[in-house]
Amino acid sequence: MGDFDTAKPLRKIAEAFKELEATINSQSQEVEVAPFSHACSLVSPLFGCLGIAFKFAEVDYVAKVIFHFYSLPTTHVFFLRLQLFDPSFFYDKIEQVLDIAEASKSIATLQSLLEKDIEGNSVRKSGSHSRNLLRVKRGLVMVKVLFELILLTEGNSLKGPASKAYEQVFAPHHGWAIRKAVAAGMYALPTKAQLLNNLNEDESSASIQMQSYVDASAPVIMYVEKLFLTRGLGIDW
Repeated sequence: MGDFDTAKPLRKIAEAFKELEATINSQSQEVEVAPFSHACSLVSPLFGCLGIAFKFAEVDYVAKVIFHFYSLPTTHVFFLRLQLFDPSFFYDKIEQVLDIAEASKSIATLQSLLEKDIEGNSVRKSGSHSRNLLRVKRGLVMVKVLFELILLTEGNSLKGPASKAYEQVFAPHHGWAIRKAVAAGMYALPTKAQLLNNLNEDESSASIQMQSYVDASAPVIMYVEKLFLTRGLGIDW
């Protein structure tokens, strides 16, 4: 937590996605797994800052980023997931996570990541690289929409922006039990002032960095979606 407590996490996130955006805009090289995973790992603490309503998102997002891109052993996966979430609140089971300890060494780019799963006929298989990538992308969309709504909303409450962002991005993919739990958790959200304090920002500086992420993440999200859509894989699963 040290870096998150003392540094400027929003600035780090914005800068990391600007670098990815520059790679995409150059059209001269594919997006590599390592810088993509690094940028995504910087986003994960934001879910924790939003409290219990988004605890499920933090667990799932961190799991996909760490286990898929950083390749922790399966035993570490299990204990980290137990440490991060309350199973009585969100899930009735812990989905199986594949041990892909060699993934980051053998797969250089996001494009080749998808191609390997296509060749192995495992794109939609639980725990596959492609499935994890799609869910990480969904987390990036969630943060983008949340930031957009925060920037447009006056006042100190986050309930409106967070509820709308959840309904737009995550709710269509969740069952009744999770949607109900999230709705209840919305009443425990921090205030906007508390969130900014946790992020070591004031309203002015936070607005700049949030807008920067919104702008830079858009082409990154589009790039990932295009990887799926141009291969006829779809993104709504």
